[in-house]
Amino acid sequence: MIVIDIPGFRTLSLEHLVLDFNGTLAVDGRLLDGVESRLAALANELDLHVVTGNTYGDARDHLRNCPVEIVCLPAAGQARAKSDYVRRLGADRVAAMGNGRNDALMLEQAALGIVVLGTEGLATGALDAADVVVRHAVDGLGLLLRPKRLIATLRS
Repeated sequence: MIVIDIPGFRTLSLEHLVLDFNGTLAVDGRLLDGVESRLAALANELDLHVVTGNTYGDARDHLRNCPVEIVCLPAAGQARAKSDYVRRLGADRVAAMGNGRNDALMLEQAALGIVVLGTEGLATGALDAADVVVRHAVDGLGLLLRPKRLIATLRS
């Protein structure tokens, strides 16, 4: 669990991290450098979940060495499915990270929404729903590994 009090924002008591795969942890279906080691480190603090449309069909192969639960979604209704997943975990205990239009609802519902502006772009709806914007998944995972960084960004 990660607990951090952010003045003027809220106290976060996080138990879960829900992640998108393509565009967030991977580009063109390939896991980004540095992601695997950061996920391994975070697994000591949080339960990790990758909820993906699995665009390239091989997310499980790329994540086989990562301590994550993988949920592959059908093509239709992904935004609602991701949102429902966050809600089932208890949205007030979830950090979520994504970049796509189908990530916006989960980012909005999560106690902490982190959006990634990466190589595959960033949907404006996801941007509007997030609390924090990062340029790379490694940076977003780093915020959770060193949560005091969130104070500097989110305090008022």
